[in-house]
Formats: sequence, C-alpha cells, structure tokens
Amino acid sequence: MILQRIIRNGAVRRVVQAVLTLLGVAVFVFIMLRAIPGNQITAGLGTEAAALTPSQRAALESYYGLDQPLVLQFFSWLGNIFTGNLGFSSRAQQSVLDLITAALPVTIELAIISIVLALVIGIPLGMLSASKPDSVRDGVGQVVGLAGLSVPAFLLGTTLLSVLASTLAFNPNGQTFAPLLQNPALNLQQMLLPALVLGFGIAAPIMRTARTALLEVRSLDFVRTAKAKGVPPRRLAVKHVLGNAMVPIVTMTGLQFGYLLGGAVVVEQIFSLPGIGRLVLLGIQQKEYALVQSTVLVIALVFVIVNLLTDLLYRVIDPRVRVA
Repeated sequence: MILQRIIRNGAVRRVVQAVLTLLGVAVFVFIMLRAIPGNQITAGLGTEAAALTPSQRAALESYYGLDQPLVLQFFSWLGNIFTGNLGFSSRAQQSVLDLITAALPVTIELAIISIVLALVIGIPLGMLSASKPDSVRDGVGQVVGLAGLSVPAFLLGTTLLSVLASTLAFNPNGQTFAPLLQNPALNLQQMLLPALVLGFGIAAPIMRTARTALLEVRSLDFVRTAKAKGVPPRRLAVKHVLGNAMVPIVTMTGLQFGYLLGGAVVVEQIFSLPGIGRLVLLGIQQKEYALVQSTVLVIALVFVIVNLLTDLLYRVIDPRVRVA
C-alpha cells in the first residue's frame, strides 16, 4: 500500500526516472569511451607511447587507474562524484569541476540567446503560415523552415564568418573570449553570430510545430464561437488560438534547449567559444575519461532539469494539465 502510494506520487516518480536516466547516461558514456581504441596514455604521448618500457607503462596505468577492472573504475569514478571530486585533467592541469564551472555558463548563455532568437523567428513565422494555409505566405514560411532544417550549422557558421570578416572586417570571435560580467558589449558581439546560427536551425522545428498546433486549435469549436461573437482578430489569434497552442510549442522549445547544451560542439569550435561542447571535444581528443564522463553527466543533469521545468510550465499555461 505504501509502495503504491509512492509510485503514484508523480514527483517521486519523476525523481526516480531522472536518477535512472543519469545512471544510464553514465554507463553508456563509460562503455563508449572504453570502446575507442587507445587510452589516455597513448593520446597524451602520441608516437612516444611506443617507446615506453613495460614498467613505465605499468606505472602510468596505475597513476590513471587504468590497471583496475572496468567495473571498479566505473564505481570508483561514480563514488567520487558524490564527494564533489569529478576528476583531474592532466592536459589543463585543473580539476574537472573547475573546467566545467568555467565552461557551463558560456554554453547556457549561448543556449538562452539562441532559444530567444528561435522563438522570435519561429512563432511569428508559424502564425503567418497558419493564418492562411496553402497561400504564398504559407509557402514562404515553409521554405524558411525547410532551409533551417536543411542547412548544416557548420556551413552557415563558416559562411557567415567568412562573409562578415572579409566584407565588413567584423570578426569579434577572433579576439580572446570576453565573459559577460567582465565585458558585456564584446561578449554579446561574440555571442551574436553563433546564437544566430543555432537559433536559425532551432526556429525551423518551432515554426513547424507552431503552424501545426495553431491550425489544430483554429479548427476547434470554441474558436468558431469566439469568432461568431465578434472577438477582434488580433485578440482571437493571440489569446484564444496561440494561448491554447502553447503546450506543443513549449515542449519543442524545452527539447531543443536540452539538445543545445550538448549539440553546440560544432558551433563553439567554429566561433572559438570556450563552452561545454568544446570542452567535451577536447576531452575526447585527449581521451581524458573523467573529463568527458563528468561533463556529459552534467549536460544530462541540465537536460533533466530543463524537462522538469517544462513539465511545471505546462501547469501554468494549460489548466487542463493541472486537473489531470
């Protein structure tokens, strides 16, 4: 009886799901990293690793904990996390926690600006397309949405960077990265282009989701009733139609925000942003297991938190969810 009550408790169920998700991510990343040929020693020494004597190799393997069984390595790393020890990066000569603490705000700022740009582009385009289906404006919206889905981020990013740098001599990303609190003006200049590249790609699914949801809501009886009662078109479009179509739009926005945290690797590399994606890429290149495992786990944790916040937002924008 007590167990059933616990299972029926939505909050407890979500926490259990979140813990199992994080554990699954930790196991998956751990296995995938070990499946890559080589290890931290060969990645760090390169061809010089072949010149190591057996005793030197054994000493290095002992130092990095690579001489332990895989199961022991996994639980040792997992146990250290609960004490706040995420590992040490021999390349950067810093703790992994310090590296993540420095990189995470950059990626979160980039994700927030990208999402804002995506909403500013995607929702109005979706409303424009849905206002008159199969018309010229709908076609324009669909073409823009298709372009956002089709054009790769690396192509759009390098093209923008090349054109602006060669024609306008505008390349703030060529300078050392300026944190937001130290130099807000330069920071926003450095964030503008990468956020535009990411935001354009995210605007496409948001636009298509908004269009579909708006068309569905427009066909419902209460909208026809409000229209028959003489509700002004703008109020009808914003309050009655858009307000009731927000749940799928919020769902898509939450998912895209989560994916941004881990999917900004290419854009951060192109624009030289010291974010979490670039940190993971450097960690994979150097096969720094603790760095990659801990960083991916932090990304997964933020993804889970964003999903929980999205669920809470449902209850604010749609009273039917509260009732359910």
